Amino acid sequence: MNTQPFTISPIPDEIFAKMQGKSYKDNCTVPREDLRYLKVLHVGFDGEPHEGELVVSRLIADDVLDIFKQLYEAGYEIEKIRLIDEYDADDEKSMSDNNSSAFNFRYISYSTKLSKHALGLAVDINTLYNPYVKNVDGRRNVEPANAEKYTDRSIEFPHKIDHDDLCYKMFAEHGFEWGGDWEHAKDYQHFEMSDEWIEKSSCRKMQHNTKVCT
Repeated sequence: MNTQPFTISPIPDEIFAKMQGKSYKDNCTVPREDLRYLKVLHVGFDGEPHEGELVVSRLIADDVLDIFKQLYEAGYEIEKIRLIDEYDADDEKSMSDNNSSAFNFRYISYSTKLSKHALGLAVDINTLYNPYVKNVDGRRNVEPANAEKYTDRSIEFPHKIDHDDLCYKMFAEHGFEWGGDWEHAKDYQHFEMSDEWIEKSSCRKMQHNTKVCT
C-alpha cells in the first residue's frame, strides 16, 4: 500500500483557524507550537483507503504517525479520522459518529481534571464500538450513549479493541496505556501516555504550564 500521504507538520493557519473556540478554546494554555498536525491514510469499513487528520502533541507525533502507518499497511479498519472540530469539539457527537480523534482541550468526563486529550497525549479509536463506561453517583454511564450494546466485552463483534487486537498491540509497543485496563472506569477506545511517562519527559514542563480551565 502507498504510504506517501503520511505527514507531520506544524499546525497550518487554515487548520488552526478551524480549531479556534472549538478544540483550541479561548482559555487553552497549550501553546500552538507544542502541537502537530498529522495527515494519515486509513482503511475504512468499506475496505477502501481514506485520508484522515489528527492534532497531537509534538512529543508523540512520530509515534502516532508510525502507529497509523502500521495499522494502514495491515489493513486495520478505522471508519473515520476527522478533527473533532468538525463536531464543534463535542465529544459525544464525535464518538456517536464513530470518529477517531486526538487533541481536544477539555476535562475528563464528570471530572475537574484535564483530559490527556487536552495535552494532545491521547488518541481515541473506533469510538462507537469501544465506549467509555463509568459509574457516576451510583449510575452507570456509557459514552457515547448509543454504544450500550458494545459494553459487553465478553462477546465478539467487529472492531472491538482488546488485548488481542492489533491496534492495542501497536499503541502498547509505543508506550501508550489503554483505558480498557483501568480499574476505576473502562475506556475501551482510549490510548494515552502515562503520568510516569509525562514526568520523565519534557512533557512535564508542558503539563505544569497548563492550568485547569475555569
